[in-house]
Amino acid sequence: MDYSKTLHLPETDFPMRGNLPKREPGFVKMWKDMDLYHQRLEKRRKDGAPAFVLHDGPPYANGKIHIGHALNKTLKDIIVRYKFMKGYAAHYVPGWDTHGLPIEYAVLKESGEDRATMTPLQLREKCLAYAKRWINIQREDFIRMGVVGDFEHPYVTFDPHLEAKQLEVFGAMADKGYIYKGKKAVYWCPHCETALAEAEIEYKDRKSPSIYVKFPALDVGDLAPEGVPKDKLFAVIWTTTPWTIPANEFISVNPKFTYVWVHNLDNDEYYLMNKELAPAALADCKVENYEFAGREMLGAEWDLKSFQHPLYEDRVVYVLEGNHVTLDAGTGCVHTAPGHGVDDFEVYKSYENAGKLKQEILCPVDEKGRMTEEAGLGLVGKTIWEAEGPVISLLAHAGRLLGKKSIHHQYAHCWRCKNPIIYRATEQWFASINDFRDKALKAVDDTTFYPAWGHDRLYNMIRDRQDWCISRQRSWGVPIPAFYCDDCGKYVITHETTQKVVDIVEKEGSDAWWKYSAEELLPEGFTCPHCGGHHFHKEKDIMDVWFDSGSTWNGVLKNPREEWKGAAYPCDLYLEGSDQHRGWFHSSLLTSVAVNGHAPYKAVLTHGFTMDGEGRKMSKSVGNVVAPQDIINKYGADVMRLWISSVEYQSDVRLSDKIIKSMSDVYRKIRNTFRYLLGNLADFNPATDAVPYAEMDELDRWALLRLEQVKEEVSNACEQYQFHVMYHAVHNFCTVDLSATYLDILKDRLYTETADSRLRRSAQTAMYEILDSLVRIMAPFICFTAEEVWQAMPAVEGKEASVHLADWPAMKPQYLDSALDEKWSARLALRSDVMKALENARAAKIIGHPLDADVTIYAEGDAYETLKAMGDFLSDFFIVSNVELVNDTSAAPADALTNEDGVRVSVAPSTRQKCERCWKHLDSVGSNPDHPDVCARCARVLDEEK
Repeated sequence: MDYSKTLHLPETDFPMRGNLPKREPGFVKMWKDMDLYHQRLEKRRKDGAPAFVLHDGPPYANGKIHIGHALNKTLKDIIVRYKFMKGYAAHYVPGWDTHGLPIEYAVLKESGEDRATMTPLQLREKCLAYAKRWINIQREDFIRMGVVGDFEHPYVTFDPHLEAKQLEVFGAMADKGYIYKGKKAVYWCPHCETALAEAEIEYKDRKSPSIYVKFPALDVGDLAPEGVPKDKLFAVIWTTTPWTIPANEFISVNPKFTYVWVHNLDNDEYYLMNKELAPAALADCKVENYEFAGREMLGAEWDLKSFQHPLYEDRVVYVLEGNHVTLDAGTGCVHTAPGHGVDDFEVYKSYENAGKLKQEILCPVDEKGRMTEEAGLGLVGKTIWEAEGPVISLLAHAGRLLGKKSIHHQYAHCWRCKNPIIYRATEQWFASINDFRDKALKAVDDTTFYPAWGHDRLYNMIRDRQDWCISRQRSWGVPIPAFYCDDCGKYVITHETTQKVVDIVEKEGSDAWWKYSAEELLPEGFTCPHCGGHHFHKEKDIMDVWFDSGSTWNGVLKNPREEWKGAAYPCDLYLEGSDQHRGWFHSSLLTSVAVNGHAPYKAVLTHGFTMDGEGRKMSKSVGNVVAPQDIINKYGADVMRLWISSVEYQSDVRLSDKIIKSMSDVYRKIRNTFRYLLGNLADFNPATDAVPYAEMDELDRWALLRLEQVKEEVSNACEQYQFHVMYHAVHNFCTVDLSATYLDILKDRLYTETADSRLRRSAQTAMYEILDSLVRIMAPFICFTAEEVWQAMPAVEGKEASVHLADWPAMKPQYLDSALDEKWSARLALRSDVMKALENARAAKIIGHPLDADVTIYAEGDAYETLKAMGDFLSDFFIVSNVELVNDTSAAPADALTNEDGVRVSVAPSTRQKCERCWKHLDSVGSNPDHPDVCARCARVLDEEK
């Protein structure tokens, strides 16, 4: 007889192999057709549910998405799906950042056109088309990853509504006096010809000339060494930017440092240097024969003493006190060119504001990084890098070069064109941070940070930052709504002028700024508030793109479009990479605090960067880039999502082909767990076949106990956004608790008992609850597989059309039976020892299948009592044919496996006849003449099944 036909083997259409790359697009289409995002919102609105709003940090619309995008968007999707399942009306409006230098630069590079030959409107038209193209490409990739949001109505920073709301923020800040125009040393990219913000700077290694320069003494008061003539005295500075020497106007010293005269015994010159730095500096300059002369002096004694510029004999160089002077390198006498350094500029301004000095700030470099007429000395027209060699030669010929060498150091580069940048003093628009810094710091204190160190990082940045340079010398962006009076030359920004521009831009977009004249953009009959003039021209600069994205809270959250109704301000969460402490988190906080006095978010969550398997930064040139599209095409999006769920993403994470391959194996184990559960529920109707909890077999109640513990652990972890805890809990539950224990033990009763026996139905009841809970838990993480499982599950009353419309599994504390937990913990500890003994016996070819084995366990004390209480269940518990329990460990054979508590286990092949149906070796095989090849239990089942 073919007994396989009498067994209740698993039946399911749920495939073993996922074939995710082909299956997943079908679910993408399903969710789109059913408008899943809005269905979820509508369901919660009917319930009167509270909102949960995650405001999307907009990616830049200028290229294919990379693995960092995938990490970011998947984390957001996991959180939004989870929050919906927990009962919130979860909002997610995806956004795109579209203005500014990167797109303008890409358009010009792609087209090969010269910016100078195009009108601003022509260039803006091309930039808009470029941005729209990449938005569509990126949107499709995000949707393919399983991200669900309002992709039909995303927010984009070129949207007239958002542009108008951004101008509104600017106007409110101007009304409060936070906006001003002034000359300062700012980051400047000569290649892109624009000012840059600190967030637009990246540092790379650069080789630079390092020079020591002598400044002849003019007026040093009584600080000269006794009897030494003035023409032998020099202050020595050190710099790695020789091209800035023509802009030098001062020397800075730290007022608290000790300075000395160093007597060069070879040429009888005296050099002013810091006492601690002098030996290293002299070694660089190959000055070996020297001595300290005169007395030690504090830097404060040198205030406003003077030296002569090394190249311009008519330029007096004053000594200033500067706390920015450190003992890191150099001589302690710091070359100070206010036109090319932030600290230099601030030190000079402190003297100017105090009425101690008043002179023009020199900046002999134009917007393209070329030396101007101010520099003279044959340098005019040379780029700053071309000028380095000639400046060094000029110093050498003048006898002012004390030493020279090359160094490698970290140097600021433009984030877009990757070229080195400079500091350049220019007229720019600024937001005055000092005016609301204390409020901004309080807003940081009022925000919850995940991880907690994010608080200190953002707090310190806000505390230490300079005023925000918000102007850019480009065309593609939102204009700075300032007008200049042609009569008095002063700039004009009033509430009325800004509001008029806001109203026009809301209707027509920011192109209107370039389309209309100043008179058409100003209120009718407007006159200059400074002089009463009637003629004006417009500002040409646009706003920093960080002001664009940093103001989106006003157009998306606070004053949303109709399509985004239900959004909240402040929102619940901002989630971006850790670099956004100086970027989007930063700019959003400043604009929101400036206008409304608080942050635009309640919490900030940050993730790290994605590195390769060796912990190196991913780079195309190195060839270690792992593209999300490649992962999805080969393994499916769910494998990528599972990897993202598994890593401690709040630090940098590693990814490689090997890591993804390993993750696909883990995914397969989880999928096979679902498959096994589904297969054994093919004949189970939860409405009619379920067994009440109190009547369930103890093994099944233990499984529900473990399920409840996992639910509790996962729920707590998700509330703290610790998804890797979820991953490990579920992975362990599937592989250890279910596959290796519970489901393994269940096979006998599931396959061999009568279909509707209480024992089998009890197991199916537990399995259905495990399946129903597990598919809900995994829905935010492996969203495609969860949907596939959900569609294959038994139809029950009230079952949602999609798992992503279902609720998070309800907690059932009644399952948390501590006595049961303690009992089964002891049993399972002993089981692991028996399973190890069986594995050893299989490896030694003593047995084949575990059911071919008879096991003898020698135990005493608590271990013996634990096993004895299990009675006849012992053989099923260990999945063997027979277990004999001996209350004497000394009786065990010498080759028995011994655990740390002294329990000993011996394994031998069974000598009994094998049941052809259940494969157990039992004395009862053949006891029923009608079924001579099976055991008594199987014979009974066969008769009952008839």
